[in-house]
Amino acid sequence: MTVCTGNICRSPMAEVVLRARLEEAGLGDVVEVDSTGTSDEEHGRPIDPRARRVLAAHGYDVPQHRARQVDPVDLAARDLVLPMTATHAATLRRLARGDAALERRIRMFRSFDPQAPTGGPEHLLDVDDPWYGEESGFEVTLAEVEAAADGILAHVRAALDERAVPDAPAPRSGRA
Repeated sequence: MTVCTGNICRSPMAEVVLRARLEEAGLGDVVEVDSTGTSDEEHGRPIDPRARRVLAAHGYDVPQHRARQVDPVDLAARDLVLPMTATHAATLRRLARGDAALERRIRMFRSFDPQAPTGGPEHLLDVDDPWYGEESGFEVTLAEVEAAADGILAHVRAALDERAVPDAPAPRSGRA
């Protein structure tokens, strides 16, 4: 699950990109991806039209989307929770209410980008918020999302491999 503020820009863009990468990797039927926001201010609204245009211009299929707010049940139901900013991560950790297992599922989205800064404050991994600017800001956001997507795919694939039971080719599934 990808998480931003209103669930109309960054997190649905990340959801679309991850879903496409998983589909290309043959995992589209194995791993579910969704997105939420930390706020309910945009509840029920579709993806921002600028985000839709940028995604479509880059060849992504943009399904119907309705913004919704994250809740504690979402954390328990997801194997991986990917906040777009340190502020979103802090909100998610509060929702986890000290449950260490849930907190381990929360990983900064850009922490999977091999070119992202390491060893500094968490906010250095923030995905830029394009909402207040021009459509070009959505291009920047898409580039940041795409830069981390392959690392997330590798992480998900490794997690699925760990779940595989030797000598039993049972279907594997997970939720991101």
